[in-house]
Amino acid sequence: MRGIAQNSWFVKENRVNGMTAEMSGGDILVQCLIDEGVDTVFGYPGGAVLHIYDALFNREGIRHVLVRHEQGAAHAADGYARATGKPGVVLVTSGPGATNTVTGIATAYMDSIPMVVITGQVPRPLIGSDAFQEVDTVGITRPCVKHNFLVNSLEELAPTIKKAFHLATTGRPGPVVVDVPKDVTDPNIRIPYSYPAEVRMRSYNPKVRGHLRQIKKAVEMMLAARKPILYTGGGVVLDNAAEPLRKLVDLTHIPITSTLMGLGAFPGSDERFLGMLGMHGTYEANMAMHESDLVIAIGARFDDRVTGRIADFCPNAQIIHVDIDPSSISKTVQVDVPIVGSVRSVLEDMLELMESHPDCCPSGDLSDWWQQINAWRQIECLAYEQPQDGLIKPQFAVETLYKVTEGRLILASDVGQHQMFAAQFYPFDEPRQWINSGGLGTMGFGLPAAMGAQLAFPDRDVACITGEASILMCIQELATCKQFNLPLKVILLNNGYMGMVRQWQEMFYEGRYSHSYVDALPNFTELARSFGHEAMRIEKPEELETRMREAFAMKDKLVFLEIMVDPDENVYPMIEAGKGHHEMVLSPNQKSERELA
Repeated sequence: MRGIAQNSWFVKENRVNGMTAEMSGGDILVQCLIDEGVDTVFGYPGGAVLHIYDALFNREGIRHVLVRHEQGAAHAADGYARATGKPGVVLVTSGPGATNTVTGIATAYMDSIPMVVITGQVPRPLIGSDAFQEVDTVGITRPCVKHNFLVNSLEELAPTIKKAFHLATTGRPGPVVVDVPKDVTDPNIRIPYSYPAEVRMRSYNPKVRGHLRQIKKAVEMMLAARKPILYTGGGVVLDNAAEPLRKLVDLTHIPITSTLMGLGAFPGSDERFLGMLGMHGTYEANMAMHESDLVIAIGARFDDRVTGRIADFCPNAQIIHVDIDPSSISKTVQVDVPIVGSVRSVLEDMLELMESHPDCCPSGDLSDWWQQINAWRQIECLAYEQPQDGLIKPQFAVETLYKVTEGRLILASDVGQHQMFAAQFYPFDEPRQWINSGGLGTMGFGLPAAMGAQLAFPDRDVACITGEASILMCIQELATCKQFNLPLKVILLNNGYMGMVRQWQEMFYEGRYSHSYVDALPNFTELARSFGHEAMRIEKPEELETRMREAFAMKDKLVFLEIMVDPDENVYPMIEAGKGHHEMVLSPNQKSERELA
């Protein structure tokens, strides 16, 4: 997205109440957000943005959420965006305020999350002089944004904000940074205000409709395949395409699997869903991918955690790839039928073609294919034992969470073993229920992201599942939760280790647990109470369901549940680095396919 010219846009004016009002830069920026439909801004004030904060003071129609760290602001805006589908908005000051958001910006960039980040900058005459709290925000963020802007004049401010939202939310979504020098927002300088009703950029014209000839070819291949599989990703969720995807499966009965980011686009409790694929995917999903004759990739990008060794990826399959981003197609895996377009649009065109066929069902009988898949399912790759007199297994904790919340929870996650256990054992039936950092794998993401989701849906049950290492990275946001009365639930699976690091050290480093043991941990229940929240520590399996129900019954309070889990439990199945889908490592307690045969 680099190289978009500052003057390559066309606008139609949207005047305030039919009149042009004179406003300062700070007032213009706030009014732009209101005109854009923004209701929530996550931020932290500082010198370079004080004019903007003064314009926000007592302003109706927009809510500012004061976080305790700028990284928390970016993650909270990200969580808000993932839960709602609307762009998240961040407002921070210059220098460290801007640099503290970079991890959150990169997290959103990797997962294609729409976000507009407004950063303060030193006054224009001081740019380049190493002024107090000056950094080159445009240069620093360039590798991890869809686009960024430095506002060079007050007259550019409103059109730039319009372009930022347009870029963030169209095509392949992503974060856009707008760097605003302090003198641009000077309250003593005013100009007539008008907000563009629309914007067009000559150098930015994302393709929405897929090529009908390619779509027709894909449909013919789908109907003729004997061992097809749908491989779906986060693009289905981002494009609100769950409904046509579900209709496609109803029509064809093709088995479906999903990436970590795509969970919930198709009901996880449906028998046609094979579970997540990839490094910690199910045996049946990975084996179905490996043995398939046709892979229909929809809104997925063939991430390395999904493909395993490229040389052995789906060796007998033709590949159809649907994606809004042409640069993602054949980037890592060569495909046979590329379709560039919005996921929802392409799926709707596929359905229309299929329904116009006199016989829209697959011409090949899929019964043998389903018989093979069901044989793989008999391995029960996620099976585990929960001894009643032993430590709580993390899988059991997640299954109990699902039981208590009846599968309706909006669940944000940090990164590590707890994230994988949640993905494996909490079947998500709806899109935007599952909020996690997939591409960047950002520890500390879970709590602020859950805050953003709870602010968006105050009447929904929202929880953060985390580990004792992850939660400490942004635990200060418990103060934000208190200030804004956010009744989310924090589910801490405490195993005393950086669990995924420990697992790799056990498997690949001969048990040399170098700095993966988390020593000097705080008393989490007392720490949570010190922030003004309720807290529980659960150590026995038989207590788990009762205490969880007690916690979720507290609809108006944040409850911190510290659950002591087995420190030696590993996540299985697992594809080791450099291996193929058919070379999964199963739990030592599981039967192999050979034993079942």
